[in-house]
Amino acid sequence: MPLSKLFIDQCVADTTEVISIQSRLSLPAETVNDLRDIYKIVSAEDDPVKKGKEVLVLTRNRGAFIKECPGTRFYTCCGYKILHIGTYCIMDCSYCILQSYFHPPVLQYFVNHNDLLTELDRLFSKKTINRVGTGEFTDSMMWERWTELSNLLVPKFSRQSHSVLELKTKTSSVDGLKGLCHNRKTIVAWSMNTNSVIRCEERYTASLSARIDAAAKCESWGYPLAFHFDPMMIYDGCEEDYREVIQQIFTRVSPENIVWISLGTFRFMPALKPIIQRRFPDSKIIYGEFISGLDGKMRYFKPLRINIYQKVISWIRAAAPNVLIYFCMEDDEVWKKSLGYIPSERGGLSRILDESAVRHCGLQKVN
Repeated sequence: MPLSKLFIDQCVADTTEVISIQSRLSLPAETVNDLRDIYKIVSAEDDPVKKGKEVLVLTRNRGAFIKECPGTRFYTCCGYKILHIGTYCIMDCSYCILQSYFHPPVLQYFVNHNDLLTELDRLFSKKTINRVGTGEFTDSMMWERWTELSNLLVPKFSRQSHSVLELKTKTSSVDGLKGLCHNRKTIVAWSMNTNSVIRCEERYTASLSARIDAAAKCESWGYPLAFHFDPMMIYDGCEEDYREVIQQIFTRVSPENIVWISLGTFRFMPALKPIIQRRFPDSKIIYGEFISGLDGKMRYFKPLRINIYQKVISWIRAAAPNVLIYFCMEDDEVWKKSLGYIPSERGGLSRILDESAVRHCGLQKVN
């Protein structure tokens, strides 16, 4: 979705980061003293979600840059750390939780990078294994056209040996990664779905073939890869569609270079349902066989989830017998019936993922 206006927080107006970004954007710009003025403008629109994607706010992160992933005690969490680079997204996926997560949803990019680097130095000094990602509250790579963020982060992670950065995206904007010194401490990852889901539910995202082409490029530049099938949708014909996605991936990239593949089916808070109905009236994704989960989210009935998981896992295993597959926010029963074990039997999910990062990214083990 194209941007229509740039807002600059007065407190960062003279920073080199803002000047650099402004030079790349041919947009009308306005400096503001109070961000609440922008929130009022966005909230007054008939479709605040859409309006929030059309304006970019350059500001500073007034909180922590590094945060723990907001998992839930009811389902197995992976122990991820979030690098909070900004909020929201210019792409427009019908199922996106960010539509109801931020009030109002506004596209913000944090430019106080000295604070970000200081927090990373503090994290690296602990000499513990950390998996850090920028794709929780935004898309990791959509900022490439306006910022030098990859040039900042990728070399930074390359110079240490205990943490790995995961850049997760639905774009094909990877050319800026070419030639960067990464030392395999950056994993480039894609959210994957079927052609049908991408076409109907993921507006302004890269096509499936473009995502796979971008992954093959990154592999040729020496980057380790990851793929996230989340949210998987259950619909007539979905099984064959997911099988085709898996076949396409493994015709282009090497199984040995994939650090992990995650699986998770569509789930949503009830508050998201009316937003999807209003903004995506043709979408059918909220009319499946759902039940309220332990975390309050609507989920497909467990037998339906297990069925699709078992099939997708069998297809992945046929192409990549040794690749690590894990679930995002599922319980022990799903793990056992789908993968044959539960994480606690192997030291917990965090340990399983850490060990894969050690193998593929050359992280140093912590004694």
